[in-house]
Amino acid sequence: MSDAELTVTVDGPVATVVIRNPVRRNAMTPAMWRQLPVLLDGLEADPAVRVLVLTGAAGTFCAGADLGDLDELLAAGDGSIAVVAEERLAAFGRPTVAAIEGACVGGGCQLAVACDLRLATSDARFGVPPARLGLVYPAPTTRRLAGLVGPSAAKHLLFTGELVDAERALRIGLVDEVLPAATLADRVAALTATIAGRSRLTVTAAKEIIDGRADADRIAWWHAQVRDSGEAREGVAAANDRRSPRFGWTPPTSR
Repeated sequence: MSDAELTVTVDGPVATVVIRNPVRRNAMTPAMWRQLPVLLDGLEADPAVRVLVLTGAAGTFCAGADLGDLDELLAAGDGSIAVVAEERLAAFGRPTVAAIEGACVGGGCQLAVACDLRLATSDARFGVPPARLGLVYPAPTTRRLAGLVGPSAAKHLLFTGELVDAERALRIGLVDEVLPAATLADRVAALTATIAGRSRLTVTAAKEIIDGRADADRIAWWHAQVRDSGEAREGVAAANDRRSPRFGWTPPTSR
């Protein structure tokens, strides 16, 4: 039985998905790429889950795709199992946080960029290596990377295939925070607790709008939710009373 797998734990409102492939520094195998959307479907169906954390086991985030099955990964081009998994992660309906230690390369960087936020340790290293391998990086992945770090930084990463350290990743916007390894877990726990305590209506709407997945009708629907849910009244009342708000909005099962 292979040791390569994704594992899931749920602690209150926070779900954590851990990438495990100890023989290959947590490289993603075809089975793991296929497993990820299934796991995400299950977590999204759980109303208790408010935030998702993606991380790697044993001090490494993910060293890429397991190229032992290269033909399978390349056969479908932009419809490959890696792109399907990436797109499912990007579309996950709750905020997603990548907690990054060590190598975050290739497929690992692909997954990290598909998350909403990225926190990294000071020893983390990032790279996008297709130019070293003669591969064409998938178009959705390339656009997502360029949207995050800008065209010039994306071209540098893609043209050179060079690894960049955490401080450079922070400067170009590839990560949001850089922390000592000893404090990463505590910072991720504090950040996810903060997000989980905010208005779910606000957070969900913001994610959809920022990601460009809300058309005019959908934005109008969000404003109707604000009017009808009482969420804003509760937030203002809590601020006036100097207490923590008791937000109660949950996504409708159909719309």
